[in-house]
This record gives sequence, C-alpha cells and structure tokens, in this order.
Amino acid sequence: QVQFVESGGGLVQPGGSLRLSCEASGSSFRVAPMGWYRQTPGKQREWVATISSYGGLENYVDSVKGRFTISRDNAKNGVYLQMNSLKPEDTAVYYCNAAKWGDTYEAVFDSWGQGTRVTVSS
Repeated sequence: QVQFVESGGGLVQPGGSLRLSCEASGSSFRVAPMGWYRQTPGKQREWVATISSYGGLENYVDSVKGRFTISRDNAKNGVYLQMNSLKPEDTAVYYCNAAKWGDTYEAVFDSWGQGTRVTVSS
C-alpha cells in the first residue's frame, strides 16, 4: 500500500511564496526519484518538478524554472517544493508521487494523495 500526503497550500497574492510538503509512506521511497505534479479542473495532470533518489539532480518544467525549488529529506520520507514569485497560472492542486526517470517524468503509481490546493489570485 502506498500513500502520499501533501500539505502547505493556500491562497496567496501574485508574487507571493508557498512551501509545499509531501510525506511518502514506506522506506522504499527513500531510494526512488520523486516528483511534484499539478492539476486544474478540466486539465490533464502536469509534471512540475523531479528530484533524484538521493538529491543532487533536479528537473523542472520550463514555466517554473528559476522560481520553484524541489528538495527532499529521505530520513523523514519528505519531499518539498518551495514556490516563489507565484503567478495566477500556478493555481492548481499539487500532488506528489514517485517519478519515472526516462523520456518523461510521469508518476509511477496510479494511486494519488488528496493533494494540496494552491490559489494565486489578486
């Protein structure tokens, strides 16, 4: 059984910041790449960022480069997403999952957590 619990979302003004947290169950997640994904109503879930199993290599979708930073703490089964200079187009529900590392960074598991909602509005 796999479980992801996301937190840290909220309502912020454009230009503001949020820090999202993800707790992944199971010790095996400490050795798996992890990713953040986001989804808006009527839209397909989009990959946002990934981080390698032990850190050191991070990738981002072009639209968030320079603004978002992904990190992890394997001792805590934690994955984080620091979001700065937020824009209205960042509004979405954000999810975490184990991430594939190939042509795409799509999620490994079909089971998703509840997600955490980020709303950027003026």
